[in-house]
Amino acid sequence: MSAGKTSLLSRLCSEGSDRIVPTTGFSIKAVPFPNAILNVKELGGADNIKKYWCRYYQGSQGVVFVLDSASSDEDLEAARAELHSALQHPQLCTLPFLILANHQDKPAARTPNQIKKYFELEPLARGKRWILEGTSTERMDGVKEVFSQFILLLEDKDTPPARI
Repeated sequence: MSAGKTSLLSRLCSEGSDRIVPTTGFSIKAVPFPNAILNVKELGGADNIKKYWCRYYQGSQGVVFVLDSASSDEDLEAARAELHSALQHPQLCTLPFLILANHQDKPAARTPNQIKKYFELEPLARGKRWILEGTSTERMDGVKEVFSQFILLLEDKDTPPARI
């Protein structure tokens, strides 16, 4: 919750950010990039929604997980557990994934390397293709660039795993 999924998605779609409210269920948006259009299913992070996440996994080609890198230890642990659970689901366990360590502009933000260690991404990935990137809605050029890299990862099965 409050990781910034809706804000990042709205900014990627060039929508105004003045009326952004947390996603209470799910939303689907077509996000245009120069080399592709990504159909993104945004799943709300509220506790009463999480039990329904798996209903939206079918047909997925990749996973984008947004976390608040400046959150409390308790919230970060909950995000870690959610990521591990999702990436072990049969419909997601072989897919490439992108982790956005959002809110890098906040003083308490953990670095991508700290997130990598805390989330135990090396053992979790087990040879899967993945990207971990620090992000902020203040630096959308970087967000767009990492999505362009993720699109290449989705298209290229020979890309070596892991990139930070």
